[in-house]
Amino acid sequence: MSVDRGFSVADAAARIGDITRRLYERRSLEGGVAAELVEHAVAELPGAEYANITVTAGQFEIDTPAATNQAAIRIDDIQRRTGEGPCLSTAWEHRVVHVEDLSRETRWPNFCTHALQTTAVRSIMGFQLFITDRSIGALNIFADRPHAFDDQTRQLGSLFAAHSALVWDAARRESQFQEALASRDIIGQAKGMIMERYSKDATQAFEMLRQLSHDTNVPLAEVAARIVDAAQAHPR
Repeated sequence: MSVDRGFSVADAAARIGDITRRLYERRSLEGGVAAELVEHAVAELPGAEYANITVTAGQFEIDTPAATNQAAIRIDDIQRRTGEGPCLSTAWEHRVVHVEDLSRETRWPNFCTHALQTTAVRSIMGFQLFITDRSIGALNIFADRPHAFDDQTRQLGSLFAAHSALVWDAARRESQFQEALASRDIIGQAKGMIMERYSKDATQAFEMLRQLSHDTNVPLAEVAARIVDAAQAHPR
């Protein structure tokens, strides 16, 4: 990689801190936050031409919530079909995975064959982004030429991923909180309808909802939503 005389790791690190701080304050994965993360990764990580975020719950359960171009999406599609690849290894096995030259890579033969045939990607560096009870995520950067990434890329990418993990966790917790509020509200509406229609008190109405949930094997909030939807569609 040629050295950019105007490039400063300290300045890039400061920008990364500012970027992720602003995104953290928004506390949401909606509104393009994930897309902004990958765009900033390309702008700030030396050698990166495009990037994506890979979220996986297993070898064949792979989602790409954000990518800067179609090639980055195609890479995850290939990993989904072959069940192997650097982004999966990053998420599940390693904090950082570095592919210096895809044409000489031997770790994932099926993935490499398909990626070389259908994309121009030659360099890949992936950084573990987060781990939850259900899924693992990775931030991945790509370049069309081999040996595009160096120690500066690894250093700043690890920093960027660490900050981004905080953004992702805050957004995930906020999403769960909002879902819980929405569920509580819809359950409250359903309870009120049952109390009015069947002359039940609050405890009895909730028990009816709980029993319906148990008998139908449907989550309580979904049972409540169905009752509210039905009442609105067929008002008395």
